Amino acid sequence: MGAWKWLVYLLLVIAGGYGFRAAGQAMTGNAPFYRDMTLAVAVGYVFAAVVAIAVAYTYSISFSTAGGMPDSYFFFRLAIHGLAAAVVAAILFRQLGMWIGTPGSRKLFRQMPGTAAFGIFIILCYAIAAIFAAWIAPYGQEEVLAKANIIPLVSAEMGGDPGFPLGTDQIGRDIYSRLIYGAQNTVGIAFVTTILAFFLGVTGGFLAAVLQGWTDQVLSRLVDVLMAIPALIFSLLLITAAASLFKGSSLTVAMIVIIAVIDSTRVFRLARAVGMNIVVMDYIEAAKLRGERMSYLIFREVLPNAYAPLLAEFGLRFCFVFLTIAALSFLGLGIQPPLADWGTMVKDLGQFVNYAAFLPQYAMLPLLPAGAIALLTVAVNFVVDWMLHRSSGLKE
Repeated sequence: MGAWKWLVYLLLVIAGGYGFRAAGQAMTGNAPFYRDMTLAVAVGYVFAAVVAIAVAYTYSISFSTAGGMPDSYFFFRLAIHGLAAAVVAAILFRQLGMWIGTPGSRKLFRQMPGTAAFGIFIILCYAIAAIFAAWIAPYGQEEVLAKANIIPLVSAEMGGDPGFPLGTDQIGRDIYSRLIYGAQNTVGIAFVTTILAFFLGVTGGFLAAVLQGWTDQVLSRLVDVLMAIPALIFSLLLITAAASLFKGSSLTVAMIVIIAVIDSTRVFRLARAVGMNIVVMDYIEAAKLRGERMSYLIFREVLPNAYAPLLAEFGLRFCFVFLTIAALSFLGLGIQPPLADWGTMVKDLGQFVNYAAFLPQYAMLPLLPAGAIALLTVAVNFVVDWMLHRSSGLKE
């Protein structure tokens, strides 16, 4: 019966899309917008309207929960409020950029879509938190306080504490402070790893494209060997071996090098493919005839013309490295305690989900670091999409 019900809903949405398009054509004298609209687009408009109405209705009834029962709409309201705050912040950030700055920067903000403004705003917030973590965080990332298992965002009668708005973990560390230091550790290490991976991959790829011959064969076959093993499994294997030799910060450095080398193989493939298409151009041949050095060919001729695809790859590669480090930390092989790391926090706070039936705020604890990971990933992709759009020549 349930399957038939959803089939009926689907047919109603499709019929609504057909009616929406027909009504628009009739009311506007068959205007081009409605005349050229496909049925799939019309159904998309109707579906979006239905979702918006459902969200608004659910939000309106979310405040009328039964007395004494857990607030089952807590996370829904929190998500709606967070989304609204993010949209407002992105709009204000874009408007501020249009008013303040140089003529070039103001023009850039005027051309910037809302998604890119949102992404840049989020990245700046993360950067500020990472750089000034020692001044922003009320407590140290290693500091163990007297109160443990404090529930976030509830009154003192229900187990909360105004001094710890996001609560404390099992041993009494402030979660808010560790989230801030997590930006410094997780994001900072991921950025350094991505930079190193790109340096190795781009340098090797362009050398293979420019020199070709035996240099190309040796580098390409070495990359093939490294890419034959799944990246996460290969990382786990090498970091597990490194864990028997290094401890603490030395293990973190070893992790950076291992992940950078493994991810540089993907960058190598892209850089070589792009470089092969560039080195056959006439201006490369002219530079060779002038007797230009290899460094000039790579950094002054090939690299500027490979900017767009490498830029897109950098954003994606940063996200992959960022998620890989979080996954390794979740498995206990990434950033080592007592340093705060979002992947480790998800693992450590995951057991609180078992108590969500009694108080939904308990389930919020592991979602905080997981949400921080997801938000940064989305923000970076928004910015990369916009920059790739600009660099590809597809103007508004």
